[in-house]
Amino acid sequence: MELRHLRCLVAVAEELHFGRAAQRLHLSQPPVSLAIKELEDELGVALFERTSRRIAITRAGEDALHDARAVLAGMETMRRRAHDGAAGIMGSIAVGFISLPAYSFLPQTLRCFNEAHPRARVALREGITEQIVADVEAGHLDVGMVLQPSDMPATLGSRLVQKDTLILALPEAHPLAGAGPVALEKFSGERFLGFERHIGPQMFDAIVTTCMRRGFSPLMFPARQMNTIVSLVSGGVGIALVPACVKALHREGVVYRSLKGEKTYVDTLVVWRKSDESPLVKALLALLPDAAPRAGRKAAVGGALG
Repeated sequence: MELRHLRCLVAVAEELHFGRAAQRLHLSQPPVSLAIKELEDELGVALFERTSRRIAITRAGEDALHDARAVLAGMETMRRRAHDGAAGIMGSIAVGFISLPAYSFLPQTLRCFNEAHPRARVALREGITEQIVADVEAGHLDVGMVLQPSDMPATLGSRLVQKDTLILALPEAHPLAGAGPVALEKFSGERFLGFERHIGPQMFDAIVTTCMRRGFSPLMFPARQMNTIVSLVSGGVGIALVPACVKALHREGVVYRSLKGEKTYVDTLVVWRKSDESPLVKALLALLPDAAPRAGRKAAVGGALG
């Protein structure tokens, strides 16, 4: 039994005419008649009653017709799924990210991705740079959005997707929270909220290096989440150097001020396995921003400063 037998059965049953069924299948009539005869011989039953004036489907033919339609529908589903999978329309993709993209480009990127690939499954996992890089390399994640790592595995590709300026987050009631850029050295006696180095070495180094360039070593008070840091600033626990995208949190009681003098930049990269040919990975990479560095910036610690 072949698919051509089933297609001929459906066409003849719906047209109840061999000539019209042949036209519908873009065949001549003899192959259609032969296919029905072969199918009847294989099943051992008559599928149609034929007279010189009319053709009618038998009870056995109706049962066979039901099964034939189910088989053809299943084949069409299989074909469509294979096509969709090859086009990246179906399947799954696992994405790891640090918090910064969630405050800026990631929500819109995922919205566009889901609209373009509604049948794809997207798994999201927030984490820290080193773990995300390791998970992408190991295949536990497909794409990662991270700060510039100290060591990029040779098997991974990367691209700059965001370059943020460090700014100062202050309690709204702080006496130096006036409008305009601020001189960071005026805050040398303040408590700076930030990541512990083993949690976020890139941010830790960026904060310390920025303060050292202003002539002082900051008194660091550890916190593990960016939204926690901003919340503590709101409560007057301390101040914080944060990437400019964090302003999107709109935390009440917090004001943000740019810094006078040389700026510090924090680089966010997207990483993926060079060997990964997944259409979904390629589609997501195409939707992410491209933040090629502007000319004239100096390289510095971990690529995060300029």
